[in-house]
Amino acid sequence: MKIINIENKRDYISLLLLADEQENMIDRYLDRGTMYVLEDGGIVKGECVVTDEGGGVLEIQNLAIAEEYQRQGYGKVLIEFIADRYKNQYEVLQVGTGDGPLTVPFYENCGFTKHHIRKNYMVDHYDNPIYEGGRQLIDKVYLWRRL
Repeated sequence: MKIINIENKRDYISLLLLADEQENMIDRYLDRGTMYVLEDGGIVKGECVVTDEGGGVLEIQNLAIAEEYQRQGYGKVLIEFIADRYKNQYEVLQVGTGDGPLTVPFYENCGFTKHHIRKNYMVDHYDNPIYEGGRQLIDKVYLWRRL
């Protein structure tokens, strides 16, 4: 297994869209972000894009694992890589995500705790409703993990 820094981030748009369903939302952070891709056995399994948000905060903007490789630990591997890679440069690793019944518990299991909520973010900023686990996502939940 290896994790590599990617320059041609748009080559991975299909993976990016798994985590953020609207391309113009991806455009808000992709160019200023740093992308890492996880390969295992020569196959791309997932990706992660992080951005410097200032004030000692590094944000995970996009974390996606190819559907056939989900629930195999690759997401956690990417988070641990990011946390280790940036632990001496930032104080906090932050992630903002829809208030979904699957995603929020995933991040909590990776050591994040809920920090704050932006009400109605998902309905105000996305053109179409986004669903997770059969539930429409309304708010954006920010979770923090100290580095």
